[in-house]
Formats: sequence, C-alpha cells, structure tokens
Amino acid sequence: MSRPKRPETKLVTVPSPNKIPERDIDKTPILECQHLGIDFGGLTAVNEFNMAIGRTEIAGLIGPNGAGKTTVFNLLTKVYQPTRGTILLDGKDTHSMNTVQVNRAGIARTFQNIRLFGNLSVEDNVKIGMHNHIPCGMWQGIFRLPGYWKAEKVAHERALELLSIFDMQDLAGAKAGSLPYGAQRRLEIVRALATNPSLLLLDEPAAGMNPSETAELMDNIVKIRDTFQIAILLIEHDMSLVMGICEGICVLNFGEIIAKGTPDEIQNDPEVIRAYLGGGKEG
Repeated sequence: MSRPKRPETKLVTVPSPNKIPERDIDKTPILECQHLGIDFGGLTAVNEFNMAIGRTEIAGLIGPNGAGKTTVFNLLTKVYQPTRGTILLDGKDTHSMNTVQVNRAGIARTFQNIRLFGNLSVEDNVKIGMHNHIPCGMWQGIFRLPGYWKAEKVAHERALELLSIFDMQDLAGAKAGSLPYGAQRRLEIVRALATNPSLLLLDEPAAGMNPSETAELMDNIVKIRDTFQIAILLIEHDMSLVMGICEGICVLNFGEIIAKGTPDEIQNDPEVIRAYLGGGKEG
C-alpha cells in the first residue's frame, strides 16, 4: 500500500514566537503552551516548552528516549500539574482544570499502553467516551424511562458511525480484549474521538503495527482531521509516519525544545540529526 504524499504546508508566526499553518492564522490556536515546565523533586523533566497548534493542524512531538514527550502529554491533560508556565486551550487558561475538566473542554488522548475495557464490547468501549455529551439521568437508567432509550439509540448510532472510520462497525459486538493488537489501537482512537475533542493527542499510535497497518493509519489520521476539522498532536517512533503527515514538528531533548519547524526543516537540522534522527534507539 502506497503511503500518502504529505501536502506542503507553510508555517506562519502567531503573536507569540510560535508558528501554526497559514490556513489557521485567522483563528485562535487550539493549543498554546507558554514557558511550560515541571520539576519532580530536584529534577527538571520539562523546561521552557513553548508550542502552538493550529485548529486543523497535524503536529508531531519527537525526541530521544526520556526526552519528556509523554510528560508533555500528561501536562496537557492535567495528569501532572505544571510547576510553571501556561496552557491555553482555545484561548482559555487551563490552570484551574483537572483531568476530567480538560477532557470536557476538548482534549482527548490515547496512551502508549492500551487502556481498553477488555471484557466489554467494542461498542460499549466507544460509548464510554460519550458520557460527557449524551446525558442520561440515574433514575432514567434505573427504571429504563424513555429518556434512557433515546440516549441509548443516539449512542448506538454514533458508536457505529465512529467505528466505521476504521471499518470496525461489524466488530461492534465483539469483546475488545479479543481484537488483534492493531485493532485495539484503532479502537482506542475511536473511543477518544467519542469525547468530541477539538485536540486529539495520540501517544505512539503506530506502535506494534506492521508497515501496511501504519500506512492505513496515516490515511486515517488525515481523514479524522479532515472529517472532524480538529487538531492532532502525535508522539511517534515511526519517522516515515511523522514526516509523512505532520505539518509542524517539535523536537525535545532532555526536556527542552531543540528545534521546531516543517518536516523538511527538521530533517535538515544538524542538532536534530545529532540528537535524534542520526542517533540511537528512540523511546
């Protein structure tokens, strides 16, 4: 399966020193990090992290093993509270938000290690992601009142619609834990989409996939962006995927940004080549 050709994207400066795709310049960046950092005891894990993401941008976050990539995701989703700095989501400061509130505000994520409910059906895993926006009161659920059945019908139809992105609608009744590894990865993305995010964080989405599955994933990430008109930020080891679909790339090393730019700029940056692309095993 041939891999999609990455469209050329021009990055332009927004009011801060960050850059976003030119097509998003008339809108507030969906995410902007300003001087973001976190310390664990005497160890600085992330420092002076500055990044903006346009509202329809596919962006990449890469770096050597232990560079702080997943820590950044944990900061954005408030698994960790920043030691310093500001996170603006759609222009709103998230400093007072917790993990649940950030998700409701528009950030959804997947994880390095799959976190599905293996004994539940594929459809039920997707429905779990809908709890924020398909309300059903406790008494309606207990007594199976009309409001419950209406919510169930809406959730069922929406789950099948989302599963169809990956041609998984026929697996709706299967147990999530019985799916092949690659299908479980895809299901986790679908569940994240079920929360109606404006920014989707993908932590190593191609991990464990073969080249054909990875090429299909690339197509589907672009399809998700185009269908839902959302932004996507991904951490990924597969450089052909990152360079193939990302418009802006941020490179971390020892918790600090060493380069930001287009794929072409990143591939030709001597410091990136020395620290990452030309180095040892990535993690």
